[in-house]
Parts: sequence; structure tokens; C-alpha cells
Amino acid sequence: MLVAWNERYVDETIALWNREAVKDGYKEMTEASFRSIITGNSHFDPGCAFVWLDDGVVTGFACGVTADELPLGDVAGYITCIITEQGGAPEERIGALLDALERRFAEKGKKQAEMLFFNPMQLPWYIPDTDRHEHNNAPGVPTGSRLHRFLLDRGYAERATQCAMYLRLGAFDVPDSILAKERKAAELGYSVELLNKKKHRGVREMLEALGNPLWQREIGRSFEEGMLVVIAAKGGEAVGFAGPVVRQANGRGYFAGIGVHPEHEGHGLGSSLFFRLCEAFQSIGTEYMSLYTGSANPAIRIYEKAGFRTVKTFAIMRRELS
Repeated sequence: MLVAWNERYVDETIALWNREAVKDGYKEMTEASFRSIITGNSHFDPGCAFVWLDDGVVTGFACGVTADELPLGDVAGYITCIITEQGGAPEERIGALLDALERRFAEKGKKQAEMLFFNPMQLPWYIPDTDRHEHNNAPGVPTGSRLHRFLLDRGYAERATQCAMYLRLGAFDVPDSILAKERKAAELGYSVELLNKKKHRGVREMLEALGNPLWQREIGRSFEEGMLVVIAAKGGEAVGFAGPVVRQANGRGYFAGIGVHPEHEGHGLGSSLFFRLCEAFQSIGTEYMSLYTGSANPAIRIYEKAGFRTVKTFAIMRRELS
């Protein structure tokens, strides 16, 4: 039967996760990581978490997020996860858990249910065919998974495909084609280099022009704290960025993104920023990089040129709630 979330289900839910969610490549959870990602998250709502019990044992778990301050949060509820035992009647469990999430979304005034990368509950997963290299967030539902197929059957629209891409840095080198682009851009006064607070100015203005709140927050903080960031500049004025350059404890290179001011596009700065970012990660001993991008995003060609390959795909999905 379906029941509301209660702390007494923590241990069994973690055990369920470590039996079933890992089959789709998700990282195992401990009590500490479960609380950090799920119940300890600032957006956790006990009314938006449910378990399915068979003979008093947890055989299903679902969790979602509703928060007006999130992107699309005024109209959308986010599905974080739905996991169930494969034995018995898994379709019944998934359906009941999904229905419960959708009802909760509707109660909170949401008009649609989403599986989308704006969800603040970030689920780490292992990169296939690696020595447990991991990415810090799943930007949707893994394509081809049982949940993916179920959502399609339930009328969820597949709005986009996110490609998870991976590069083991190893002997990464900036190719001659990028060096040639940099020489040409330099003739117009552009440079791509590490951010220097004494040398560069206009970082916040550049970030505001790009219009991405995450970048404004993370790169703005990195600038103030003197963290490594790759910058594109013209006459000392910031016109683009890549970073921050942060090596995580697991050896992965973390960065918030790459952007070029619209007035300075068309000079190869995006490509140069990305390749110099990879070089900067390599210089601080980063083992690998992973990122995701839309399958239709032209930037995917830049990543592939740098040696990245697509290792997994995720579907961005939505259903309008009646």
C-alpha cells in the first residue's frame, strides 16, 4: 500500500536504492548522503515523498520538489526519483507513486510535472566503463530505463535529450586549430587567460549580460574569492568566461559553465575558453571532466573536438496536470 513518508523508512529506502537505483547507474547511498541529497535538502517536503509497502516492507520510494523560487517553480513540480522493486507488480507501484506525486503537485498549485535539471536534489551517477568516475547530477531520466518507458506510456512528453559527455584528461593538449583561432582573435585585441582581479574588469557586467543566475552567483563569487576562472577579455574588459576551475575530491573537474557576451561572439572565443579550461583543469591534477549538453546544442561539436564522448543520455520530460 501507499503511505506518506516517515523517518522510520530511511534504512529500508536506502537499501532499496542500493538494490534498484544502482541498476540505472546511480551512485549508492549511505545514510549521510541520503540525508544530504534528499531529506536534508532545503527544498525537502515530507508531503512530497512517499513509500510503497508490501507486507510492511518498503518496495517503492518516490520524491519530488515544489518550490516557487526555482526556475519554472511557479508552475512546475519536479520529480526527483521513483524507484521500486522489480519483482511482484512493479508497474502498479510506479503508477501509484507517480499518481501521489502528481496529486501533491496539483495541491501545491502546479500545472505540470517535470523531470528536469533545475531540480535541486542532485543525484550522482557513475560514468559507464570507468573506474567509478562519477557525475554530480542527473539532468533528467536515463533514456531506456524502466521509469523512462513508464513515463512515456503515461503521456509524458520527451522535450529534449541531454547528452552526458566525458573526457579522461590524461595527455590533453590544445590543438593547433585553436592556437590559430587565438592568434586571429588577438589581432582584434582579444585574449583568453586566467582571471586576474588586478588586470580584468567588468566581470559582473558581463555575467549580467549573459542572464544566467547560476553563473552570476558562482562566477561572481569565484571572482571575489580569487578562485581560478578562465576569462576572455578585450582591452582588459571581460567578455566571456569558463569555470570556475575546481577539482573535486573524486578527481572530477567541476565547472559552472561557459559563456561569451553576445556582442563578442563569432571570434572563436567559446572554443578557446573551453580548451583553455581543460588545460587549466589538467594543470591542477584533475583526472577527468564530465558535463551534459543538449543533443541539438552546436557546442557539442566543440566538446567532441576536445575529445569528449557521449557516455549516457537523459530525457527531459513533462506532463501537463489536469
